[in-house]
Amino acid sequence: MIIKTAEFKKSSADLDQCPKDRIPEFAFIGRSNVGKSSLINLLTGNKKLARTSVSPGKTRLINHFLIDNSWYLVDLPGYGYAKTSKRSKEIFLRLINDYLLKREQLLCVFVLLDIRINPQHKDKSFINWLGINKIPFVLVFTKTDKLNQREINKSRKRYFDELMETWETLPRCFYTSTVHRSGRESILEFIGTLIDPEKQ
Repeated sequence: MIIKTAEFKKSSADLDQCPKDRIPEFAFIGRSNVGKSSLINLLTGNKKLARTSVSPGKTRLINHFLIDNSWYLVDLPGYGYAKTSKRSKEIFLRLINDYLLKREQLLCVFVLLDIRINPQHKDKSFINWLGINKIPFVLVFTKTDKLNQREINKSRKRYFDELMETWETLPRCFYTSTVHRSGRESILEFIGTLIDPEKQ
C-alpha cells in the first residue's frame, strides 16, 4: 500500500463526536510512551501528523486521521500512565471501551508493546479483554532498534510464553523501529488486505 495523503480529521471526547463516515478504521493503542505517535508518523510518511512527546500520556482524545480519503487511522489514548489522576483514568477507560465495543467501522486494533519491557499486567489484561469481547487485534512490537537480535528473540519468547497461558493461538505480530523505518510496509500491506480481502 502506498499512502498518498494523510490528514488530521478531528479529535473526539466521546463516541458521538467521532466522524460519521462509514469507511474502515484501524485503531492504534498501547501503554503510555510506547512510541505510538512516532509509529503513526512513520506509517503515514508525515513526521508532524501525530504529536510526539517525551512526556507520557499526551493523547487524551480519540484522534482520527484520514488516509487517502478511504480509511481512518485512529489514535487512541494510552493506558497505564501512573501520573494520570484516578478520575482521568476512568474517563479514558470509558472512552476507549465505548469506541472499541461500539464502533462498527473498526476493522482491527493494533496493540503496541515496547519490546524492551517485560510483559506487563495491564498489557495482558487489555489483550485478554479484546479476546473476550471478540475484537480483532494484532500485536506491534516497537523500538526493536534498541535491542540486538538475540535480545529481541528472548523478549519475544517471554511475551509468547505468557500469552500462551491464556491463548490457544497467538495473534499476528509485527516488529517495528521508527529509527530503522522497519515494519512499515508489512503493516500497511496487512491493512490493505483487510480493506480489500480480494488482494489476499
